[in-house]
Amino acid sequence: MLTNKGDLIMANNQVIKVGLMGLGTVGTGVLRILQENKEFIERKLGVGIEVKKILVRNLSKARKLDVNPELLTDNYLDIVNDPEIQICIELIGGINPTKQYVMEAIQAGKNIITANKDLIATEGKKIFEKSAEKQVDVRFEASVGGGIPIIRPLKVCLAANKIHEIMGIINGTTNYILTKMTTEGSNFSDVLKEAQDLGYAEADPTADVDGYDAARKLAILASIAFNSRVALKDVYTEGIAKITASDIGYATELGYVIKLLGIAKETNGQIEARVHPVFIPKAHPLASVHNAFNAIYIKGDAVGEAMFYGPGAGEMPTASAIMGDVVQVARNVVGGTTGFGICTCYEDKKVKPMGEIEAEYYIRLAVKDQPGVLASIAGVFGNQGVSIGSVIQKRHGGEMAEIVLITHQVKEQFIQDALKIVQGLSTVEIVSNVIRVEGGGQA
Repeated sequence: MLTNKGDLIMANNQVIKVGLMGLGTVGTGVLRILQENKEFIERKLGVGIEVKKILVRNLSKARKLDVNPELLTDNYLDIVNDPEIQICIELIGGINPTKQYVMEAIQAGKNIITANKDLIATEGKKIFEKSAEKQVDVRFEASVGGGIPIIRPLKVCLAANKIHEIMGIINGTTNYILTKMTTEGSNFSDVLKEAQDLGYAEADPTADVDGYDAARKLAILASIAFNSRVALKDVYTEGIAKITASDIGYATELGYVIKLLGIAKETNGQIEARVHPVFIPKAHPLASVHNAFNAIYIKGDAVGEAMFYGPGAGEMPTASAIMGDVVQVARNVVGGTTGFGICTCYEDKKVKPMGEIEAEYYIRLAVKDQPGVLASIAGVFGNQGVSIGSVIQKRHGGEMAEIVLITHQVKEQFIQDALKIVQGLSTVEIVSNVIRVEGGGQA
């Protein structure tokens, strides 16, 4: 409703009551936005938003923001069993006991907003089935890409497209590490420590550097893009710990940048879903995404190519995504349209085995510096159906040399079969690294 001055006023003074589960970094950001932008949000929305209860672990802990102690509880049932609360924002993280809290909240008729990629990637099917039964919304924009809008664009803005491919930098920690290794020539362990000191990486960085965080996000993106559930176990996952300054140097020399990418494609009704380091041409849009930023590059049949870029984590960017979902769900509550179009995974497509995917490959080998070595290696690859596109050979002094190969497009299984044989050659000391090449062929 509009006044004669054009001001939006609240319909029937309606106020949407919210329960907040978790008051850590992101939860604090949500409260901060609600405090600082409250009038702006409510004028835009047309209804009031009020946080009625906040679930915390420690009632006496000092908070970054002033919070009315009467709002705090350490019992999740104070939110679940409150009939006035219509929206539950879950920011606890993890699977247990979070899944129980969310399922009970849905059973009680509450709409769910979450940033929990673990929960959505592993338990999404059960959650969406339950929400459909109870006709409530489940929104999870903040689970992928932090403050970058990507879930809603895939579900709504690009809904008329057949999505062919998604490639994304969806972990800021690994992108920061690889950026520093590239620009400063630092080694992996030194940059990892720096990332930990700056708060980009956890004390236990396994989820980031081994690719598991990105794999969870890719499972979510692929499920939405291809309308078929992709489970976390379906995502091939490989981290960045084996990337060395030598690999960075060769990438630069050959016209590439190394990134940890989440890659999902659909071809002939089959899906491939994988997370691993990639040689990507310097001209590709993703190659210029640096430091802790995220970016998601999409190919659709109607839109063509599009890229979504921004901060992939942090208190305020993630809280921004959460609040975007709050506004949308509040509108649905007012309009009586919650529970409409919850899950888009209405197909059952096969996830392609990793051995069946096709790519070009960078292969770095340490070999004996003697005549005929390259010919013997090339012969093995040729016998296994692997065509070599380019070769770099460098002497390292003494009896050893280093050979770098870039192959033409070939099946993963052919590469793996060839490498088993190559590794057994008496002239080959070690296969130092193998990195897939994506994003438009050889630079």
